[in-house]
Amino acid sequence: MTNVLPDRRIEHDWSNRQIPANVTWGEGFYCESAQCFLHFKGQREPAVEFGAHVSVYAASQLAVGPQGHVKVGDFTLLVGALITCETSVEIGSHCLISWGTGIADSDFHPVAAAQRRIDAEALAPFYDGKPERPIAAVKSRPVKIGNNVWIGMNAIVLKGVTIGDNSIIAAGAVVTKDVPPNTVVAGNPARFAKRLQ
Repeated sequence: MTNVLPDRRIEHDWSNRQIPANVTWGEGFYCESAQCFLHFKGQREPAVEFGAHVSVYAASQLAVGPQGHVKVGDFTLLVGALITCETSVEIGSHCLISWGTGIADSDFHPVAAAQRRIDAEALAPFYDGKPERPIAAVKSRPVKIGNNVWIGMNAIVLKGVTIGDNSIIAAGAVVTKDVPPNTVVAGNPARFAKRLQ
């Protein structure tokens, strides 16, 4: 059972958008609005895989680039989360991803000032002298979130991070380094706060 209709639209959706053809899901999948795929550019087959009984509530966004791949495990809940993926974001089963959470596997722009300036010009829609984006200078590394992880409101998980099973990311934390299993981290940058039994 799911609330996705045969034409890949969502039952009672306020948007007329369809879920992209290269998004898959398991039994019991719930999506509040296909507007969650507004910034979806994924070209892989599949580009997004949702497990069984995954719930994706409105205000969540899956901004997946052409070569991005997102995998979400069974019984995971996304509420108002932003997942930005250029390469790989993997979220385990039974995870709770709260309002305002951002998960990003890329910087999306170059770090060097001169290249950022070129990138800004390349992204200006009506600029006649538009250069090519300096994509080679943009760094991406996969994000992996284990099973039964709770990520609190407005937390940010950055590229290359692995979060171990059963861990908790406190509200507002900025995670720049790996988090071991059964651990609570908090703060900016996120630091060890507590060990879970």
